[in-house]
Amino acid sequence: MNVKSLINPLTAYLPRAKTAGALPPYDAGFGVYVHWPFCLAKCPYCDFNSHVRHARIDEQRYLEAFRREIAHMAALAPGRRVTSIFMGGGTPSLMSPGTVAGILDCIGENWEVSPKVEVTLEANPTSVEAERFRGYRAAGVNRISMGIQALNDADLKALGRMHTVEEAMQAVDTASKIFERYSFDLIYARSGQTPDAWRRELTEGIARAAEHLSLYQLTIEDETPFKKLHQAGKLVIPDDDTARILYDLTQEVCEQHGMPAYEISNHARKGAECRHNLVYWRYGEYAGIGPGAHGRLVTSRGRRALAIEKNPECWLNYVARDGHGVIEDEALSSEAEGDEFLLMGLRLAEGIDPERYSALSGRTLNPDRLATLVAEKLVETTADGRVRVTPHGFPVLDAVVADLAA
Repeated sequence: MNVKSLINPLTAYLPRAKTAGALPPYDAGFGVYVHWPFCLAKCPYCDFNSHVRHARIDEQRYLEAFRREIAHMAALAPGRRVTSIFMGGGTPSLMSPGTVAGILDCIGENWEVSPKVEVTLEANPTSVEAERFRGYRAAGVNRISMGIQALNDADLKALGRMHTVEEAMQAVDTASKIFERYSFDLIYARSGQTPDAWRRELTEGIARAAEHLSLYQLTIEDETPFKKLHQAGKLVIPDDDTARILYDLTQEVCEQHGMPAYEISNHARKGAECRHNLVYWRYGEYAGIGPGAHGRLVTSRGRRALAIEKNPECWLNYVARDGHGVIEDEALSSEAEGDEFLLMGLRLAEGIDPERYSALSGRTLNPDRLATLVAEKLVETTADGRVRVTPHGFPVLDAVVADLAA
């Protein structure tokens, strides 16, 4: 039985029981993240845990390791109902549909799966990978997220992407015929990009996106080729003032087209938000599976922060020996939980519930700091008592979070 067969409209959706000491004080859902660590090529801006292997990948061996690690996580967090599954990477669309089906089957064997489960798979929009879309849908995937990144071929080449704009748009068309839900990513504040050029590109992107866009400002990450080029003066990106103009333009254009930001970098039509990412931002529980994955599980020993070995071959060896590749398992203090809750929740347009912050951290938000941030119009309180960052505050979100967490 695969996950698709579990999506049964006749199955009642029952809220998960809250056992004292076993679950967060607020049930934001339970997600499973599966990391496929391989790419055809490493993009020069990317610092994700992705690896290029020229030899054929033994998918069956990786599938068996995924199965063992899923069983280990289910033993740590039994009795959960999975509300979302996300296959990220790397490039998960390099997996065969059979491998995807095997992973989803195993999740369904180890946990109960909600009939409304969201199952997302990240995909590169090449013609070869788009040909697998029907196989992924048959396996149980019901949402595709495509890494398009730019809508002009020169910038795609500069970003190290292996597709053209035409190929990307064909992949979007294919996805629209197979999946009710799909999304794609664009990167802005690219080298030489002007506000007028970004407005045209973003407008085109919105016209092709049915319900959801992820829009990321280009940042120069450590230990990437872009970092070396930037340090050598061979890569020039927009200065801070221009980047702010591009950010403000992004909000304006998306608002005008009915796709406002529900999170600082994610835009959706009402009801089309990525439910898996909401598990993270609402500080729910999630199991991280595969090389380099991270998880947050509430166990009999409290909320744990788990990290998995990054190197794929080392991970295989650890799983073969121990049944899992966990290399870090840290108990989070109340203060750490409160800080994480603020860091994640204040990214959302909906903001946070101060009462949940108090339940997690054991303290209340500092009223003086909160009043100062409200007076500076960086934060506001809603009629139902939530605290959220204002549009004026989002460009300085890190400083706002640091102030509230101090």
